[in-house]
Amino acid sequence: MTQIFATTFAPTLPNLIDEIVKAARPGQLIEAWLFNDAQTRAAAEAKLAEQGIKARIRSAYKPLLHFFLEDIDLAKSGIADITVRYPRHENAADNRFLLETYPLAALVAPALITFEAADITDRCDCTYDVILRGADGVETRHEVFAPNRVHQDVVDETNLSPTGWVRITDADGQIVRDERTETQYEALFARTMTAIADHDWGDQEPYFEELNISVDLPGHDQKIAHGHEVLSLHEALHEDFYFSLLEYFQVKSGRPLGDRGLQPGQIVPEIRQVSGDGDARVTVGLRPLSKDEATGEMQQIDRATRPLTVAQIRAELDGISGEEFHATSRSGRVLNARYHKGTDLPVMISGGQHPNEISGVAGALRGALELAKRDGAHFTISPLENPDGYALHQRLIVDNPNHMHHAARYTALGDDMEYRSGDGLYEKEIRVRARAISGASLHVNLHGYPCHEWTRPLSGYVPRGFGMWTLPKGFFLIMRHHDEWSERAENFIDQVTRKLAAIPGLLAFNAAQIDLYRIHAGETGFRIINGFPCMISVDDRHDVPLTLITEYPDETIYGDAFIAAHTAQMATVVAAYDAWQNLDKD
Repeated sequence: MTQIFATTFAPTLPNLIDEIVKAARPGQLIEAWLFNDAQTRAAAEAKLAEQGIKARIRSAYKPLLHFFLEDIDLAKSGIADITVRYPRHENAADNRFLLETYPLAALVAPALITFEAADITDRCDCTYDVILRGADGVETRHEVFAPNRVHQDVVDETNLSPTGWVRITDADGQIVRDERTETQYEALFARTMTAIADHDWGDQEPYFEELNISVDLPGHDQKIAHGHEVLSLHEALHEDFYFSLLEYFQVKSGRPLGDRGLQPGQIVPEIRQVSGDGDARVTVGLRPLSKDEATGEMQQIDRATRPLTVAQIRAELDGISGEEFHATSRSGRVLNARYHKGTDLPVMISGGQHPNEISGVAGALRGALELAKRDGAHFTISPLENPDGYALHQRLIVDNPNHMHHAARYTALGDDMEYRSGDGLYEKEIRVRARAISGASLHVNLHGYPCHEWTRPLSGYVPRGFGMWTLPKGFFLIMRHHDEWSERAENFIDQVTRKLAAIPGLLAFNAAQIDLYRIHAGETGFRIINGFPCMISVDDRHDVPLTLITEYPDETIYGDAFIAAHTAQMATVVAAYDAWQNLDKD
């Protein structure tokens, strides 16, 4: 590895404790908001209490949620009704502080909770006003501070981001200190980003094979009692590094933010959890592309509880008769596909474009295997379109099996293969060949999205360009079509969703997630068709007239949840195939 930056960052709490102990006066209340896990913060409070100092060390990340987790015992409180007035700020989306409360409505049930928006402000003293009402009518009021700062990032975008804070109140109620403090977490991110931005990358894409950001970060994830939700500063740091670096290289290349055609190389943040409250360590370096493959046991595909190995994907594909065709990734990995020729109208089936979306690969294979049993079945199947990303995902889940790992979303070139054009198609060649060999006018493209909240706390909290996907909202379907296909697209999605509605439990799964999404995000921005969240739009960018994209909340799930995910994906392949055969008959 060629190293370009390496350093350590001292922990925030020990130095803060020493400072407080030296300066504390009798009767003072010390409050601090930091990026530390609950155990570390509780230990610091206890240490200060031994010195006779009253202190509350709070979380700077999702402070309202932590207020209810750490300060309010809902099981014993008898609270029946809650009103939360959330702040708004001119440098943030209107629902930013509402999103930060997720999934509070699920945690406080059966108590009723109402969210109200405050006036927009340009001040950073963002505070939630909370009213708790007991079954006996007794009402208590609380102010929950959410420390934030306005700042510019490496691409000169203005962000309102959570930050460390210290507040000291004298015994007489006078606040004698009330200011931001840069935490270990913030310093690590900011200085590492600056070091990478200051490096001479030249002017030729790709700039590297693998840009590796290796971090040992103290603290541990905290599971909370709803679905797959976990409070993880480690996962959030991965997301902040990955997307911030994509944005930096987008701007460097002269592209607009969010451009998916950028080809910087493979960006890989590897964030490891370490015990204690010691130094955080970061090393940034350049590595050659890995060509390793994860190994593992074969699974019964319809009962698979974890992602399939590449060896099993190949073996399952070999069970489908037809003409083989191939493409090659940047690293030299081979994409394997089949053309199963028949008398029906042809359909293209694919999975693994974004291979951290783990259910599409198994779902595509299961759907194709089911169709191959039929007389006249006519389709192409390309179950793993991004093998380099798939290999990276398998590598990253060794340390953090339940994280989203969006670094594995794009190819080893660093782009989204669907947006690639010109020479050097690599992975996208598999789709070009599938269309040419089959003549299909329908593409069923299986995807997923996070099964738990997705945040970028050091870059404005809400993932830039992906705000709609920050919270789970059920099995989501996207229908893209050429302009003259609008009526058929509506007919098609109606048929598909009617068939999917018969899957036991799926409509209830959708409804529960959509209801919680509405509470914590506000307006949905999507339609509900036969119980499924959907978006239908004209998009002439696709070669085929109709493209059905599935979005199952599957980053990253295992066990029965994974079985349910790839079963729904498989059922969608079959339902879409049948609807396509019947589309012009209705």
